[in-house]
Amino acid sequence: MIKHLLTTLAASAAVIATPAFADTLIDNVQGIAIGEDGKVERFVALWVDDDGRIAQVLQRGDEKPVTDYRYDGQGRYLIPGLIDSHLHVMGIGFGALTLDLSDTNSLEEAQAKIAEYAAANPGRRWILGRGWNQEKWGLGRFPTAEELDAVVADRPVWLDRVDGHAGWANSAAMTLAGVDASSVSPTGGRIERVAGSEAPSGIFVDNAAQLVQSAVPAPRPEDRDLALSKAQDILLSFGITAAADMGTTIEDWQSFRRAGDGGWLKMRIMSYAAGVEAMELIGGPGPSPWLYDDKLRLNGVKLYLDGALGSRGAWLKEPYADDPGNTGLPLQTSAQLRNLMSRAALDKFQLAIHAIGDAANAEVLNAIADMSDTYDGDRRWRIEHAQVVDTADIGKFANHGIIASMQPVHQISDRVMAEARLDPARLEGAYAWRTILEIGAPLAFGSDAPVESPDPFANIAAAISRTGPDGQPFGGWRPKDAVSREQALAGFTSAGAYAGFAEGRFGKLAKGERADFVFIDRDPMLSSPESIRETLVLATWVGGIEVYSAD
Repeated sequence: MIKHLLTTLAASAAVIATPAFADTLIDNVQGIAIGEDGKVERFVALWVDDDGRIAQVLQRGDEKPVTDYRYDGQGRYLIPGLIDSHLHVMGIGFGALTLDLSDTNSLEEAQAKIAEYAAANPGRRWILGRGWNQEKWGLGRFPTAEELDAVVADRPVWLDRVDGHAGWANSAAMTLAGVDASSVSPTGGRIERVAGSEAPSGIFVDNAAQLVQSAVPAPRPEDRDLALSKAQDILLSFGITAAADMGTTIEDWQSFRRAGDGGWLKMRIMSYAAGVEAMELIGGPGPSPWLYDDKLRLNGVKLYLDGALGSRGAWLKEPYADDPGNTGLPLQTSAQLRNLMSRAALDKFQLAIHAIGDAANAEVLNAIADMSDTYDGDRRWRIEHAQVVDTADIGKFANHGIIASMQPVHQISDRVMAEARLDPARLEGAYAWRTILEIGAPLAFGSDAPVESPDPFANIAAAISRTGPDGQPFGGWRPKDAVSREQALAGFTSAGAYAGFAEGRFGKLAKGERADFVFIDRDPMLSSPESIRETLVLATWVGGIEVYSAD
């Protein structure tokens, strides 16, 4: 069945992605782009050459060229193809193919959904999924194996937390994995215990999750290809034409290559290997060249320094306000971090380092400062998330052009939790988008999907308003760090290209760049945040070819 689906998907994708053989005028559009000066530029047509590049952006009054084909945009709004600077391609695909708990609002609701899924899939050896969030449930604690056993006891269950920094196992999964009261928490991880005992509760934080994950059967190549195809379809439907894949394994890379070789890689993937070992396997002596007409490149490596706020794994300088004595989990020592960074920088791989807590961000900022003299040149060091930064450290982002790769919707999802986890002084440097820009550091935006929805318009609305879908809090949460509409759109277009060493190739609607663009149903420069959240993507084009249509 999977092979049949893949064959059908690949065949249809290959037809869609057939290169254009004639130049085309994309005419009668309300075009919106961000110019070099950061201001909005309006245009009425695009001339796309037969290589799928932009030959000319036409303003009102410009003489229109004679082309082989004319596409009538019917007066629709056209914006640059959107670039998500931080997501997990395979996670999106597998998330769509397995159990998704992200829409559950209570433990009881989650239990009911797990039981329903297990009953509907009696042939699955493991029940796998993701998306649970005890904070959203208002549980006040982590869920337990016993609560999973109550709904599925006949086979193993393993469910990733919404942020991917903790896993929830039932007793059958722990037994298969050989985890019991004698198991020791690994460095950078924590086995949660049943109160008053050493028995594992069923929750495994950060590196401890591997104790159970190692027992889960690995996906087959055809499973990976199906997940990639599904992820592409989802992302293109949101107008995302390019993405930075944070944590590419060798198996993921092979799936990307099969898609490219087979002609069904429709979007652009800037890949960051899942650690130094994967980096060496995929890239060998250095970053890969751009492949498949700028559809795929291994840029660098993703490293982790801490966990997440939700699981109290983010590494803080001072204890959590709601958990005295706990400062989170550093996943590397200072020496280990620098050794891994040096190994990557030696062969000019770009570093993208996960840091959420203020201690983690300070450590990465200092490590970059220490290494910049040795590893000079255009490095474009990246810090992924940069959620909570000590105000004394924020200025360091500008010292070496460090890219802050941030996700606006995290502020919306985390606001109440962040206020509980952190005191007011630490919130001064939390989700500080405008502050980062004002000190002169590059800022790129993403979604962290499947941790959050990949919807870029929800992110743009959050970035400009710092309010949630309900309009709360009134006036925005810490509104001094909201950005302008122009800055938000740039964060999802040209800034994303720069962050991935792709400027000049794609990310702007400019002569010589790939013709990646999106038709939408409203003007994001004039719409309210509430209206922007409701934006409909009508069609998505990559390299001058329509690869998604809402019709």
